[in-house]
Amino acid sequence: MWEPTPEEIEGSQLHRFAEWLARERGVKTDGYRELWQWSVDDPDAFWGSIWDYFEVIADAPYERVLGSREMPGAEWFPGTRLNYAEHVFRGHADEEVAIVHASELRELGELTWGELRREVGRVAAGLRGLGVGEGDRVVAYLPNVAEAVVGFLATASLGAIWSSASPDFGADSVVDRFAQIEPKVLLAVDGYSYGGKEFSRLEVVERLRSELAVDHTVLLSYLGGETGTLEGAIDWDDLGPAGGAELEFTRVPFEAPLWVLYSSGTTGLPKAIVQSQGGILLEHLKKLSLHFDLQEGDRLFWFTTTGWMMWNLLVSGLLTKAPIVLFDGSPGYPDLSALWDLAERAGVTCFGTSAAYVSSCIKAGVEPAAGHDLSRIRAVGSTGSPLSPEGFDWLYEQLGDRLWLFSTSGGTDVCTAFVGGVPTLPVYRGELQAPALGAALASFDEAGQPLVGEVGELVITEPLPSMPVFFWGDEDGSRYHDAYFDMYPGVWRHGDWIEVTERGTAVIYGRSDSTINRGGIRMGTAEIYRALDGVEEVLDALVVDLPREGTEGWMALFVVLRPGAELSDDLRKLVAREIRSRCSPRHVPDDLFVVAEIPRTLSGKVMEVPVKRILAGADPEKVVSKGSMTSPGSLAPFIELAAEIGATGP
Repeated sequence: MWEPTPEEIEGSQLHRFAEWLARERGVKTDGYRELWQWSVDDPDAFWGSIWDYFEVIADAPYERVLGSREMPGAEWFPGTRLNYAEHVFRGHADEEVAIVHASELRELGELTWGELRREVGRVAAGLRGLGVGEGDRVVAYLPNVAEAVVGFLATASLGAIWSSASPDFGADSVVDRFAQIEPKVLLAVDGYSYGGKEFSRLEVVERLRSELAVDHTVLLSYLGGETGTLEGAIDWDDLGPAGGAELEFTRVPFEAPLWVLYSSGTTGLPKAIVQSQGGILLEHLKKLSLHFDLQEGDRLFWFTTTGWMMWNLLVSGLLTKAPIVLFDGSPGYPDLSALWDLAERAGVTCFGTSAAYVSSCIKAGVEPAAGHDLSRIRAVGSTGSPLSPEGFDWLYEQLGDRLWLFSTSGGTDVCTAFVGGVPTLPVYRGELQAPALGAALASFDEAGQPLVGEVGELVITEPLPSMPVFFWGDEDGSRYHDAYFDMYPGVWRHGDWIEVTERGTAVIYGRSDSTINRGGIRMGTAEIYRALDGVEEVLDALVVDLPREGTEGWMALFVVLRPGAELSDDLRKLVAREIRSRCSPRHVPDDLFVVAEIPRTLSGKVMEVPVKRILAGADPEKVVSKGSMTSPGSLAPFIELAAEIGATGP
């Protein structure tokens, strides 16, 4: 669907890196495939070259790259000390733009590097005055606004540990996450706006600071209310000296925690995933520069909230010469053109979105370029779930054939993508371009043998520096081991179905633990959803496959219908025909149900596994944390159905 021109290849950061390797290291490779192969065959040389190429600042040069290559337990750059935030602030003139931001409550604005440095210095001094130092935890209940970035960078500069949640998270969900890490300071917001409606969060904040037992609460007045409504809270503007303070950086060991992310919380208490200052620095220098190809003149936008790892990755765009673009609000308000309007006004060149948003735009008949000048957009990235081939078609139809479209797949667990964008390779319809440098990605069968051209488990056979250093509270490492290494000893199993093609591209088929297996044919749920893209009456869907003794199982499809549509016999036949023709006859569902809403996590993921477990008879209260859902009430039909089928089975 797209191929870079020779000029685009030569102008890419990836090409310049390859030339540097040949000149400075004597590593000569013919194209990306050879470069990737070298990067996974010799991880010591590759990650050492990333350190040197990006001129990482540390107390002393590294003596070794990998002290140990075992997984879990790989040891990176032992003995080195550095600071992530120190790298963010190097090489920028004060007058250059660092952050472009907008929200439903604020007009489009900009923050220069000089302003950002002063704000981070002020807040860092304020946190230091509250007793925050190396290893202490600062948690944030903030929307995707500039203050959240300031708070994170200030925390990182002190060698302290950051963790954030979006204000649309319920109190229980936030407590489940933050209480695990025993924070010292809570940064919070008085409320937020979504879809044109304002939501006060003062009662939630009051409960958070009580149940978390934090020493201090800092409150950002976002809705314009009075901070005094929370007794004892410090106003955001009063944190730190009014005149600002010199920004200083505390260098910490490479493996020192930078932030804590969390699993979705759909199967019990969320896992508190700890990633390191050095590991994230190296991975994001590589990812944002070499794979996103961010350069001077670019502007990076990704639609996200502070509760999703994409926020952390977006903020790392500040490690490059490209300003980042923040947005807080609904992507569908006042209509689905809102993000395209922002892209035009903010001058976005790399537009990050999700497959769900693209699908929504298609079904709503949105034409992004109609009434917008989107000529600056040279790249679109998509993640969150597999982007359908029809999504590829639509984006090229709407934005032109010179668009570089990169679908990516990775996870919160590593805060990056294992496979995705490569600016020097072609784009094939429905496929991810290639594994990322340093990511020893493969598809394994059940016996641990690599597959090509067949669907298998996505695995990583060599360590990555951004893999968790540990799970918080997992003293013996058993939860960490069981999460990734229980199936293939010493090999990271991610939990996704993947096909590695003959040409080295990849196709993601969804979570391996929600895979549909009929007659020996394994199929990811994403394939079922893609088949429904051609059914206009279906707006959203969820499919599960439950085991049933003596049969292939019971496959149930739940759909949300367009207003006015009914589940007629003709619609049932259409759904069956589309799935039969685009998937296989074996994957036509046994039953079809209409529901008002599909259960999703706050980051937008369809909750297939929790629904599957509920229908199999599990206690809903033990299966899912309702605070991690966009709409807890959406589970009700599934709980009712589970009660109906419980006695005899489906």
